[in-house]
Amino acid sequence: MTWTVTAERYDSPDASALRRDYYDEVASRYWRRPATDAEIAEGLTDDGADLLLPPTGGFVVGRHGGRAASCAGLVLTEEALPGSAELTRVYVRPEFRGTGGGGLLLAAIEEEARGLGVRLLRLDTRLDLVEARGLYAKHGYGEVPAFHRRNPYAEVWFAKDL
Repeated sequence: MTWTVTAERYDSPDASALRRDYYDEVASRYWRRPATDAEIAEGLTDDGADLLLPPTGGFVVGRHGGRAASCAGLVLTEEALPGSAELTRVYVRPEFRGTGGGGLLLAAIEEEARGLGVRLLRLDTRLDLVEARGLYAKHGYGEVPAFHRRNPYAEVWFAKDL
């Protein structure tokens, strides 16, 4: 089975399902219980996903053997730091972790970022998202001091020069 990663609208059927699964996992881990459908729907309402389109950002979907398996987005943050963007909604479905798709996903979103003139990618995450933190570190993202406090759940910040 092979991986493909391509730019896609954040609201396509596959992208929407991946974003929903992403929110389900991060919310369920945070609450230490399964998130309800209502909680997931509330979390996805007005979540800023509309910024994941040019000229304000981008979104990619990874497929393994043709099956939607991963996603990542970026949002330009020019007002805060020229030439920068924030990586967001990075997700690999659990059954596809460890197959190399995470690295391909990051490479594709970094290429999207370069195409938008981004020179620095930053992100925030939580300590309990161990797989994500490992993925970022493995692919050249280093821990940095907090660069914002917009996300009340953020505990760790990373950045990478492109």
